[in-house]
Amino acid sequence: MLTAGDVITTKAGVMNWHGAANESFSYIAVNAKPRNDNIIWGNAVTDEEYSTVQAGADLALVETMSGTVQGYISNDIYTYHGIPYAEADERFVPAHSVESWDGIKTAYSYGAISPQSGVSEGADENCQNLNIWTPGVNDGEKRAVMVWLHGGGFSTGSSIASPTYDGENLSKKGDVVVVSINHRLNALGHLDLSAYDEKYKYSANVGITDIVAALQWIQDNIEQFGGDPDNVTVFGESGGGAKVLALMTSPYAKGLFHKGIVESGATENMGAKFTSLDVSRRLTEIILDKLGISEDNIEELQNVPYDELAAASDAALIDAAVEMDIYEEFVNGYSLLWEPVVDGDYIPTSPVTEDSFAEAGFDIPLIIGSNLNEWTVWGGGGLANPDEEMSDEELNAAMTAKYGDNADAVASAFAAAYPNETKTSALYVDSTLIRLPTLKLTAHKADQGGAPVYSYVFTWGTSYHTAEIPFVFNNIDKTSVSGDVDEAIALSDMMSQAWINFAKTGDPNGDGVPNWEPYTREGGATMIFDNESSVVYNHDKELMSILAPDYIY
Repeated sequence: MLTAGDVITTKAGVMNWHGAANESFSYIAVNAKPRNDNIIWGNAVTDEEYSTVQAGADLALVETMSGTVQGYISNDIYTYHGIPYAEADERFVPAHSVESWDGIKTAYSYGAISPQSGVSEGADENCQNLNIWTPGVNDGEKRAVMVWLHGGGFSTGSSIASPTYDGENLSKKGDVVVVSINHRLNALGHLDLSAYDEKYKYSANVGITDIVAALQWIQDNIEQFGGDPDNVTVFGESGGGAKVLALMTSPYAKGLFHKGIVESGATENMGAKFTSLDVSRRLTEIILDKLGISEDNIEELQNVPYDELAAASDAALIDAAVEMDIYEEFVNGYSLLWEPVVDGDYIPTSPVTEDSFAEAGFDIPLIIGSNLNEWTVWGGGGLANPDEEMSDEELNAAMTAKYGDNADAVASAFAAAYPNETKTSALYVDSTLIRLPTLKLTAHKADQGGAPVYSYVFTWGTSYHTAEIPFVFNNIDKTSVSGDVDEAIALSDMMSQAWINFAKTGDPNGDGVPNWEPYTREGGATMIFDNESSVVYNHDKELMSILAPDYIY
C-alpha cells in the first residue's frame, strides 16, 4: 500500500516506474522510506497512486528562513533529513547562517556527518545539518520539541549512527517534534587555538557553537514544523548527555532550550568536569609541533588533510596526558579525550562547581541517570551475562577475585540495593566510571536549589551502555533486546512516556508512570526502570561507599 509522501530516488535509467527517468534520477513511489539500506521494491504505480503521492509531497513543503524544503510522509509523520542549519567555511571558527536558496531543497537523504576515525564515506567538515520528525507542519500547533544529541563522546558518532535514533515512533506516540543534529567533532570541534589569533577565540568549543547554532535555527524555524520554540528539551546519551551538560553550562545557550535529559552522560573527566584551559593549550602545542606548524604559519592548519590532523591529535592526546599525569578511567590509561574546554567565557565553569552546579543551568529541569551495568559487561569480544547461572562456589570465588575482602559486604549491599537482580549481577555493577560521577552531578544540581532534578537507574535485562536508547525512543521494533520482547515493549511504552511528559511539562509524571519525586541529597529519590519500575531512596548509597570509599559527591 502506498502512503502519501512515500518518495525515494531510483538509480539512473530505471524505467519500470510511473514516468520516465532521466540520466540522473527519477522520483518513484514505493512502500519504503528513502534509505539506501532499507528499500522495498514493488510494482509500477498507477496514475491515481502517483497523483496521491504527489499530493502528499506537496503537503510536506515547509518554508524556512533560508528557503523551501521538501520532506516526505511516513506513517503519518512528516520527515525531513539533512536540512542545513549553518555553514562552516573555515576550520576552528563558528559556522555562519545558511545562505538562502531558490526553488525547493529536497530533504529526503541524511546529511554529511563530521569526519572521524573509521569513516571514509558520508563525512564532510561542513556537517551542520539536522533531521526532523513531526506529526504536522504549517498547522499552527505548538508541540514540545525534543532535540537528540548523539553519543560517541565528542570524537565520534552521528545523528544516524544507530537505527534506534529514528524519531518517527517517538514523534507519533507523543505528538512531539523530534530533531537530531550533526556537528563538528574531535579536533575539528575542540582544538584550542585561542592563544594564536582572535578569530579562533571559540575554537576549543566550536563543536558546541554548532549545537547552539542548531538550537538557534530551531528557535527561528520550528514553528513551521509544528513545534513550540518556547518548549525545547535537549536529550542525549553518553557523549550526547555530556553535550547537554555543556549546554547547561554555557550562557550562550541560555534561552535556546528549557529542559535537559542526560542518559549515561558523565564520567569524572567528561561531564562532571571538562578540560581546563592550560591543559587544552598544552595539547595544542604538542599537536602543532607534530605537524611542524608554528604561530607564524598557524593558518596552515586550514590546509592539513584531516587524516594527518587526526593522526597527530591521537598521538598528542596520549603524550599530553602522560606529561601532565592525567589518567582517564574510561580508557583505563593515560589519555586526554576531546571535549569542551572551560575557557571562562563560552564554558565559564565545569558543570559541577565546588559547592553547586553551573549557574546557567539553574532554571533548567533535568532528568539524569545511568544503567546498572554500563561498560562492565563489555569484554572478551561480546557481552558478559549478569544472569549467568553460577554455583555458590563459583560465584563466591568470582566475587572474592573481584572485590577481595569486601566480597561479602558488596554482595549484601547489592542485594539490598537491587533485590530483583540476580546474585551474579553484583559482579557487573557500575560504580566509579559513570554511576558515581552521575550521582555527583545529580546531588550538586539538587543542592543548587533551582529547577528540579530527577534521578534514575536503568536495570532491565543486560543494562549495558546504550541499552536504554530504544526504550526512550519507543523503538524496540528497530533493534534486538537482551530479554523478553513483550516485557521490553511494556517498559518502552512507560519510559518513552516519561520522557514525553517531561518534554511537555518539565515533570515526568503522569500517563502510567509511577510517582517519580525529584532528587534531593537527603531523600535520594531514584526511579528504577525495570519490569517492576518504582522509586527507591538512596538505594545504593551503602553499595557505592563500599565500592569507592574515597569518592566524594
